[in-house]
Amino acid sequence: MTKDSQHRDLFPGALEIMILQTLRTKPMHGYAIAQHIKNLSDDLLQIEEGSLYPALQRMLKAGWLESAMGISARDRPVRIFKLTALGRKHLEQERSSVERMFAGINRVLAISKT
Repeated sequence: MTKDSQHRDLFPGALEIMILQTLRTKPMHGYAIAQHIKNLSDDLLQIEEGSLYPALQRMLKAGWLESAMGISARDRPVRIFKLTALGRKHLEQERSSVERMFAGINRVLAISKT
């Protein structure tokens, strides 16, 4: 993510959750994953290569993703990432945890407004 006064660091695990969620729909290469996240967030989240590719490697090692070589829309060789069953299970667990965390944060913020 780019660093400036309007951008904050993601909480630990947020990038992995967004990658897993993105790959739920279809397999993609790294650049397409980053663009998908950027577009869905209305450019609020910009994932840098220095964060994306190490996260993808960690996720491959954890067994949440698998990869194969493919061809991009521009006819270039790319590594295509696909969500595994273990990755899908991890995503569901993490989504539930994040939703509970955000519910708690929202409660605190709502009370703080009064």
